[in-house]
Amino acid sequence: MAHSLSAKKRIRQSLKKRARNRYRKEQIKEQVKNFQAAVTAGDIKKAEVELRKTVQRLDKVAAKNTIHRNTASRKRSRLAKRLNAMKAKGAGTGTQAAKA
Repeated sequence: MAHSLSAKKRIRQSLKKRARNRYRKEQIKEQVKNFQAAVTAGDIKKAEVELRKTVQRLDKVAAKNTIHRNTASRKRSRLAKRLNAMKAKGAGTGTQAAKA
């Protein structure tokens, strides 16, 4: 247990900061789940909207130093890659149907 006033204050600050960071990370997880649900459903328009929201949330959280900016960049890249793969797959099936 902390004895000095400054150590007690540091504990209070750490608890607040931890709660704030956990909330922000949870928000990212929820947003990513929404994006993945849209991708799984095959809804390209909804997936694009969710990707924009997710990227915005990732950038905001990275700016607050809750997660590292490279981590946010990596997640952003992987999600965009998934959306592009879905678009390519959707466009590929469209051209196949046109040929037949």
